[in-house]
Amino acid sequence: MAASVELRTCETPGCDGKAKLQCPTCIKLGITGSYFCSQECFKGIWGEHKKVHKKANSSEVNGLTQNYNPWPGFRFTGKLRPYPVTPKRRLPDTILRPDHADHPEGVPISERQMRGTTSIKVLNDEEIEGMRIACRLGREVLDVAARAIGIGVTTEEIDRQVHEACVDRDCYPSPLNYYQFPKSCCTSVNEVICHGIPDKRPLVDGDIVNVDISVYHKGFHGDLNETFFVGNVDEESKKLVQTTYECLMLAINEVKPGVRYREIGNVIQKHAHANGFSVVRSYCGHGINSLFHTAPSIPHYAKNKAIGIIKPGHTFTIEPMISQGTFRDEIWPDNWTAVTQDGKRSAQFEHTLLVTEEGCDIITKRLEKDGQPHFMDAK
Repeated sequence: MAASVELRTCETPGCDGKAKLQCPTCIKLGITGSYFCSQECFKGIWGEHKKVHKKANSSEVNGLTQNYNPWPGFRFTGKLRPYPVTPKRRLPDTILRPDHADHPEGVPISERQMRGTTSIKVLNDEEIEGMRIACRLGREVLDVAARAIGIGVTTEEIDRQVHEACVDRDCYPSPLNYYQFPKSCCTSVNEVICHGIPDKRPLVDGDIVNVDISVYHKGFHGDLNETFFVGNVDEESKKLVQTTYECLMLAINEVKPGVRYREIGNVIQKHAHANGFSVVRSYCGHGINSLFHTAPSIPHYAKNKAIGIIKPGHTFTIEPMISQGTFRDEIWPDNWTAVTQDGKRSAQFEHTLLVTEEGCDIITKRLEKDGQPHFMDAK
């Protein structure tokens, strides 16, 4: 129960007491009224009162599905539809920001200056420590998002919790205002390959959802993502998610000094194709350090032309996107949401890696459950 700012009459039948409290669920759902004089009165009417929540949720879902259409005439490839998006969230001025944060068009000036270069930065010990800290904090934020996921939870709510978790850790959420991206994380549901914008759509039983977290802490970015099950997911989707994670881990096993970056895609495509899936080609892994995206570019498909040889001190991401049908994608009119061209599902996993003399460290690795992703917890 949340405290109200003014006194009203209790809404429990037969009680005329002055109400000092308001139902917190009604506040969240935007339902007016729902004032009570005490916890006892509220508990006494709970069986009847919770029907108000159910009705509000039902009408909201149906209303948005039937009436909300920001792009009349646009042909969607699958069943997913956009829902309203709330305004950008603000951060305390005390949090250090990357240069795109306050740019009117969200342009990362420092990245732009490096565009076209194939030179791969080798980090010194101090920079490596900065990356380790940023990536550890990014992992903590993703774990917060994991705990929020469930049937009926909106991706907007996941974004809210991610944003607050970033603030709590003195981090700037790297996606926020990056080329004007409006939210603090990406939430990609079902046929969305990547860059889904968190909105008011509630997750439903059987969905899969990828949450992509990037944080900026004291001059360094950390980047990771996982795909999650929502409720009871069909077997083909489970196989897709499992295979995508295996693609990532097989690729990571290949990372060591002397290996060419172009070889990483060979391993991923071989495993994806062996399981009947395709590899998205439009998006790739990338170098990351004080810059959010920089050299090298790391395609996830075979026979690519990536430039560079892996060396100790390199930090970069591998983030394969694997689809049930075609590898081809389309972009929604929001200029961000990438979906499969045939409307079939796609999954993704991502880690940030630090190359060592012997191989690599997964510096966004989960610190519990032997590093396994959250979807495996129920197994």
